Amino acid sequence: MSVLAIIAARLFKAALTLLAIAVLNFCLLHAAPGDPAVVLAGEAGAADEQMIEQLRERFGLDQPFGVQLWKYVSGVAQLDLGYSFRQGAPVIDLIAERLPATLLLTLTAFVISLVFGIALGVAAAARVGKPQDSLLTALALLFYATPLYWAALMAVLVFSVWLGWLPGFGYETVGAGYTGFDRALDIARHLVLPALTLGLFFMAVYMRMTRASMLEVSTADFVKTARAKGLSGAVIRRRHILRNAILPVVTLAGLQAGQLIGGAVLTETVFAWPGIGRLMFESLAARDYNTILGVFLVSAAMVILFNIVTDIVYRLVDPRIGARA
Repeated sequence: MSVLAIIAARLFKAALTLLAIAVLNFCLLHAAPGDPAVVLAGEAGAADEQMIEQLRERFGLDQPFGVQLWKYVSGVAQLDLGYSFRQGAPVIDLIAERLPATLLLTLTAFVISLVFGIALGVAAAARVGKPQDSLLTALALLFYATPLYWAALMAVLVFSVWLGWLPGFGYETVGAGYTGFDRALDIARHLVLPALTLGLFFMAVYMRMTRASMLEVSTADFVKTARAKGLSGAVIRRRHILRNAILPVVTLAGLQAGQLIGGAVLTETVFAWPGIGRLMFESLAARDYNTILGVFLVSAAMVILFNIVTDIVYRLVDPRIGARA
């Protein structure tokens, strides 16, 4: 099966999956307690029955559940995620405004965790049984066991408050008026702490997986043959062991890439990072149903996209998979 055929099949399944997710999210969210009309009326200082009924009618909340569901699904099919009654703007515009910041954060954290996790795993496997291996394994266990919110708060306290090395909050310096390269550098400085905090947990996972996989592959017959041919240890690790040991790491990375979106909710809240995670947190407090549903749907679409990319990368890393497909 060609790569294009595989992508087409995955996209068809992705569309059906997103439809099911949209229906399920809508049902679950509307089953939860709370009324957006009551919240809005209370904020306006006029929480009487007449005002609440007017708000329900204005936003279609007075219609039967089936009618609301049909309108929502029909809108999603036309890329219309509804209107945010809390912020007075289309949901798709709110998400489009915040999505680049979330993508920048999650992709940076993903690259950091994958690159450093694999590199540290290779280093630990090459020094198995030595003090360096024990130190790297202990650090990986520490990063794995540390709660994300605690690591984020400690990072702000140490590197921003005590040492003053890096900014602790925000996307860029407010009112600085930076442009061009200076603005990119300012954003990069604000990105360091949230990206490293979000990537620590996954870096520990990839390091442990890489180490274990390399130790397992190193006992294979083809590795023994390579040693018998007189190849150097570095060449054997790079061309023979790592090439085969990387496959389970790629699989795990693809599955966990979507989890970065969930971790971004906490990270964006602690670091005041203006992404869709923070938007979802704010919308939950305001009972902004349409915005919450839109963020859920976009997050699910990103997870599915990561899985499709993982399938393609897996076939590039191991051509035998394409031959069997």
